[in-house]
Amino acid sequence: MSLSLTDTLTSGGTEDSFTGQLLIAMPSLSETGFAQSVIYMCAHSADSGAMGIVVNRRLPQPAFDDLLLQLDIAPAPPRRRIGLCAGGPVESARGFVLHSSDWNGEGSLTVDDSTCLTASLEILKDIASGSGPRDALLALGHASWAAGQLEEEIARDSAWLLAPATRDIVFGADHAVKWRKALAGINIDPLRLASFVGNA
Repeated sequence: MSLSLTDTLTSGGTEDSFTGQLLIAMPSLSETGFAQSVIYMCAHSADSGAMGIVVNRRLPQPAFDDLLLQLDIAPAPPRRRIGLCAGGPVESARGFVLHSSDWNGEGSLTVDDSTCLTASLEILKDIASGSGPRDALLALGHASWAAGQLEEEIARDSAWLLAPATRDIVFGADHAVKWRKALAGINIDPLRLASFVGNA
């Protein structure tokens, strides 16, 4: 696993940016790898495209302890553990730590007032030693879109819904309920969504 943000992120900042919001997969994506995905948008701009982290795909292997051993990070066992997610299909060997903004280090990208994204061993060392940010999630890989691609998937294909991000959905440990919780946050019943899918 490697950790690096170089050439991966372009921070948002335009008025219409999706940065800091949740992207919720619609039933039209049920036959894809994004079925019932909830993605936290880390960067988005009309000119540069978009990048996000899937926050509801638990990654059972490797275990956090094993990953730290591979990276030669002490102590073993660690004093603190965080969850691992399959962050998306792009660069699945690259690690990203999505975390609360109470910790900041070299190479950290500030997403919004409450959340940062860091791809460095420094944050994993702090977490392993029992400190680090209050909330954190380690993702392997990410999701990304070229300029205009995500907007088209939303407007033309109705593939995604946008919703406000909450701490519970982004950092909560129960990944199985995050999709339904994200929909509930914008007053949408997933059972009503299912009726649009038919036999697809």
